[in-house]
Amino acid sequence: MAEGRGELLPQPPLHLSLPPASKRPCLRPAPRGPGPGPGPGFPNSRLRCPESLLDCAAKAVAEKWAFERVEERFERIPEPVQRRIVYWSFPRNEREICMYSSFQCRVASEEGPVVGSSSSVGSASVPGGVTNTTGSAGSGGTGDGLPFRRGIRLLETGCVDNVLQVGFHLSGTVTELATQSEPEMTHKVAISFDRCKITSVTCGCGNRDIFYCAHVVALSLYRIRKPEQVKLRLPISETLFQMNRDQLQKLVQYLITAHHTEVLPTAQKLADEILSSNSEINQVHGAPDPTAGASIDDENCWHLDEEQVREQVKQFLSQGGYYGSGKQLNSMFAKVREMLRMRDSNGARMLTLITEQFMADPRLSLWRQQGTGMTDKCRQLWDELGALWVCIVLNPHCKSEEKSGWLRQLKKWGDMDICPLEDGNYGSELPNITNALPQSNLAQDSLARPRRTVFTRAMEACDLHWQDSHLQRIISSDFYMSPAYQREGESLLFNPQGLPLWLDHVPTACARVDALRSHGYPREALRLAVAIINTLRLQQQRQLDIYKHQKKDLLQRGMTNTTNLEGWVGHPLDPIGCLFATLTETCRVEDDNTMDTGDSGEPKPPMYQHVPVWGCPDGGESYLALALEVALMGMGQQRLMPEGLYAQDKVCRNEEQIVAKLQEMELDDLLVQTLRKQAILLLEGGPFSGMGEVIHRESIPMHTFAKYLFTALLPHDTDLAYKLGLRAMRLPVLESTAPSGDIGHPHHGISIVPSRYPRWFTLGHLESQQCELASTMLTAAKGDMLRLRTVLEAIQKHIHSSSLIFKLAQDAFKIATPADNPPDITLLNVALELGLQVMRMTLSTLNWRRREMVRWLVTCATEVGLCQAKSTPVLPDFSLRALVSILQSWYTLFTPTEATSIVAATVMSHNTILRLSLDYPQREELASCARTLALQCAMKDPQNCALSALTLCEKDHIAFETAYQIVIDAASTGMTYSQLFTIARYMEHRGYPLRAFKLASLAMTHLNLAYNQDTHPAINDVLWACALSHSLGKNELAAIIPLVVKSVHCATVLSDILRRCTMTAPGLAGIPGRRNSGKLMSTDKAPLRQLLDATISAYINTTHSRLTHISPRHYGEFIEFLSKARETFLLAQDGHIQFAQFIDNLKQIYKGKKKLMMLVRERFG
Repeated sequence: MAEGRGELLPQPPLHLSLPPASKRPCLRPAPRGPGPGPGPGFPNSRLRCPESLLDCAAKAVAEKWAFERVEERFERIPEPVQRRIVYWSFPRNEREICMYSSFQCRVASEEGPVVGSSSSVGSASVPGGVTNTTGSAGSGGTGDGLPFRRGIRLLETGCVDNVLQVGFHLSGTVTELATQSEPEMTHKVAISFDRCKITSVTCGCGNRDIFYCAHVVALSLYRIRKPEQVKLRLPISETLFQMNRDQLQKLVQYLITAHHTEVLPTAQKLADEILSSNSEINQVHGAPDPTAGASIDDENCWHLDEEQVREQVKQFLSQGGYYGSGKQLNSMFAKVREMLRMRDSNGARMLTLITEQFMADPRLSLWRQQGTGMTDKCRQLWDELGALWVCIVLNPHCKSEEKSGWLRQLKKWGDMDICPLEDGNYGSELPNITNALPQSNLAQDSLARPRRTVFTRAMEACDLHWQDSHLQRIISSDFYMSPAYQREGESLLFNPQGLPLWLDHVPTACARVDALRSHGYPREALRLAVAIINTLRLQQQRQLDIYKHQKKDLLQRGMTNTTNLEGWVGHPLDPIGCLFATLTETCRVEDDNTMDTGDSGEPKPPMYQHVPVWGCPDGGESYLALALEVALMGMGQQRLMPEGLYAQDKVCRNEEQIVAKLQEMELDDLLVQTLRKQAILLLEGGPFSGMGEVIHRESIPMHTFAKYLFTALLPHDTDLAYKLGLRAMRLPVLESTAPSGDIGHPHHGISIVPSRYPRWFTLGHLESQQCELASTMLTAAKGDMLRLRTVLEAIQKHIHSSSLIFKLAQDAFKIATPADNPPDITLLNVALELGLQVMRMTLSTLNWRRREMVRWLVTCATEVGLCQAKSTPVLPDFSLRALVSILQSWYTLFTPTEATSIVAATVMSHNTILRLSLDYPQREELASCARTLALQCAMKDPQNCALSALTLCEKDHIAFETAYQIVIDAASTGMTYSQLFTIARYMEHRGYPLRAFKLASLAMTHLNLAYNQDTHPAINDVLWACALSHSLGKNELAAIIPLVVKSVHCATVLSDILRRCTMTAPGLAGIPGRRNSGKLMSTDKAPLRQLLDATISAYINTTHSRLTHISPRHYGEFIEFLSKARETFLLAQDGHIQFAQFIDNLKQIYKGKKKLMMLVRERFG
């Protein structure tokens, strides 16, 4: 691409107001060499002398013509003319050197926006940032390690020496001063240049990077800043031409002598070829001269190490999802945009190299084979890549052959199977980029449409051109208005005020704006952006008129099929972000002192000022107000949720990015007026606005946007702020069913939406944003009961997630009870009501936070009571109202277990009583409610609530007896032995041993212990029950032993019970009215005789069971078991005989187990 030159179009040429990039003003006054003109050090143009005609001509020739063309054109060129052409052929702008020596590039003093910044709010590229490149730019800062900064330091510390310019070749030495870790190093640097561009660089430091090293920078800046100190010579061929034969021979011999080790073999080889008449070197006229500049056929572009670009991109991609690699790739994209803005052909060249490496990424085929999607960070990089290609092909001055070449390359990439798709799935329903209006049969055509890759939009953009006369007039003049007498069809080109419109597919039109801005035409981009906004305004007004005619019918239906399939927020071309960035750039206040100072803190937010719209008839328009207006239009557009996780996530991310940009704007009266006007239009916009009364069921929610609008409008128009916030609380996809019928649709509206119900992958995020909006409104409405009630009703109607409502309740509680201020009863009541709703929602569903929610609700109710007691001390009963209410309506809020074990227990706790400062009647009222609750719960769920009910009713005899009777009644039906044992132990603890015995007896009837369950958890309960019976007396022991014999079949447990019963006399508990004999009980008499027989029988059965599957390693354990069995046998009168018979029987039955029987004989005979 030729810099600064446009393609000659068959239509009237495109008029662009800015001069070519190379004629932009330098960062400092252009230095002069010998000859007429001002010397260095005169920055004020008023002190300059006019340039000579020779210098003017030499500058133009040096910039545009290859020196070979000059030599061909003129037979003899005077030496002074040659000198001035050679002098002016070196680059004159430090900014260009900076661009090729660092990722970041910002020139604060330059007019216009930051170079290298992303074209859109939602872009993934990192804004390039390069410091002011004037003399003071090298003073410290975070960019000290950048080659450009280091080069400035080397120059300013006098490290550049031996600078010589021979024709189009600059050489010199740069010395790196010694440091603690490195010795002093001197590097030889050589630079070739042509037509104000550096075409090759060589440095002895061996730098291998995309950008120039600090030594090349230092030498280049030395030539720009101190040209009068550079020795200037004509190309070496001109000098040789002036020498005779003896001088030439002397030159060659001295050169060989000085560098014989390096050049002698080459010199001898060349001499042999010259002396040979048939050699190739003698077939060519003349000889090459590296200092004579480029030939006519050489491409004129800055030096870019293509191999290094490939290697670095490949390296960054190989690092996967690491943050540093993504940041570096974003910086490379920003560098491409910077080159485009400088109208440097290397922009497209560098992007081609980057794309080639992206397509060669081995992960693409891996992801395709595995059927997995790429990571979000990687996907964002691909999106930026596709957007950059749209910018490249929309260059208003690219030649048709260039565009054809790019199209072929894009098609080649797009046809590859591994090429990523635009939206991550097949069957996309997005319109073609060249379609100004969606087609009515769009849904049907989408099935046959070929797949859309990340390059599809760029390929479609190749069909666009800049030859439309209306478009050219828009971007060429600030004062283009409708003619007094309009021809047929011209009414569509202007609005009623006569301002030009651009009726194009909105993302496509914005892509044009981005292209103009990216290629260095900010003024033209602004003009087109204003025309697009005027078009959107007119469209918005027409949509409003259409809705007014359909309003009655739509409100009756309550839903509409009218929507926009293609949303502007989250769109691959980011139209809203592009327009916003274009308009705000011209309003940005650049702080001259904002250079890198080494601070590691967050960057300061941008500052804006109002800039009047050029050519506006009434002069009341501001670019900043337009930026706000178009952002509000785009964010408020009613649009369908796209398909696919990435597309949906991109919508959310883009929304948040635009809102973040809007929050950086300080709202003055003009912006507030714009905000209010657009907010009203959004509320009245019907189905075409996301804030309208009736929207499509699958419309993207407006919660994030509404939160910004609410916060921004609240100080200026409270009613409007709440109206917007409450309208946006809805989430239709969760609230209603799809409507039937069809509604007429306007421009850009599609009424026939296919019956699709895509998965809303971001639903959780959307619901959290809905919760954030509600929380913001609750906080703002603190103290205003009417508004709080309205917000509360909206929450209860529209929020369907119990966890989010619980979060809102917690937030409201936290805001209502600040640490250093008295609580707010209005917000506390809202928190309590939200908590009650959560309880009702989660009562019949599983929720792992349920216990936390129940405890929090009791705390909240207590706080409400405390707050009411303080606010109405003359009405003390108010403090109990909340707690009594939840106790009385427990069955709608809690399970019986929660009501007794958590709610009632907490309410009746000592801490709660003290905190509420209740007197005796109030405590009794609360206790009565708690006891009533306890008995109701015990009736409903005796298994889990009986113990808690007994505990709560301890202080009331009648209630306690009622609870006990409930337990007795439920014991035979639904209660387990463990529950009954627990209650029995509680009864013993409370001093009711007979009731404990009765409950233990009931528990024993539910128990069954097998012979091998000697570690069963109920064993302790059985031992306790037997001990309780033994302590009560012989009758109780006699009553429980048959139950034990029936329920317990484990020999060791039975023997343990038997041993305990024989150690002490029964009846030691001393029950009043009973006599205790004090005698030990005999095992030969009832009731222990029955227990002894059962124990012996259990030992015999257990022995046979164990011998069935015994292994040698358990022989020793079995012998010990028989020893314990013998102890039990010996408790009977004929126990030794029974045991001997038992052993003999074992020997006979299990005589095959010889080793085991031998051990039995050794121990027992």
